[in-house]
Amino acid sequence: MVKIIGICGSPRRKSSYAALREALDGALETGDVEVELIELRARKLNFCIHCNKCLREDAVRCTVYEDDMTPLYEKVYQADGMIIASPVYEMNITAQLAAFFNRFRPTWNIIKKDPTFFNRKVGAAIAVGGTRNGGQEGALNAILGFYHTQGMVVCNGGAGTYAGASLWNPGDGSGEMDDPEGLKRARALGAKMADLTKRLNLDN
Repeated sequence: MVKIIGICGSPRRKSSYAALREALDGALETGDVEVELIELRARKLNFCIHCNKCLREDAVRCTVYEDDMTPLYEKVYQADGMIIASPVYEMNITAQLAAFFNRFRPTWNIIKKDPTFFNRKVGAAIAVGGTRNGGQEGALNAILGFYHTQGMVVCNGGAGTYAGASLWNPGDGSGEMDDPEGLKRARALGAKMADLTKRLNLDN
């Protein structure tokens, strides 16, 4: 059985949460998968100041701050795959998700000792914009950039879902998620991602 975690980068439990839940449900449907949805909402995440203290101390987590990020390191290290979802803020990911990404400076210590550590971890991306063409591709690329930085395998959603699932919902918060095609693609992304994760971990 593989473990897939979903990271919701939204400060609210709305559209991105719904899209991520749909993707994780798609993963579950493939069988032999354990999923966990983790919200960054309301968590205290200090900003990385790039002091390199973690590198000097050969640590695998930040040694400057003891905050809500600390237990999330182990979640990521133990997971076989990740699906990260973010709403679009100014054509990009949220500040919460950017802070989360930047706190992974310590992974360099892991990669130095074991260059293959992230080789079998799979990542997939979801972005929800306030308009149909509201910056989703920029947000998706930011998420994919995080996976590439760690050396993870990136999974797209197949034909027509090139970089990940792209959804839209009114940005003024006036309605609930009403994008059946986008939710369909999110679910398909989760299923494909789970399948790829299992294939990469067949001999584990």
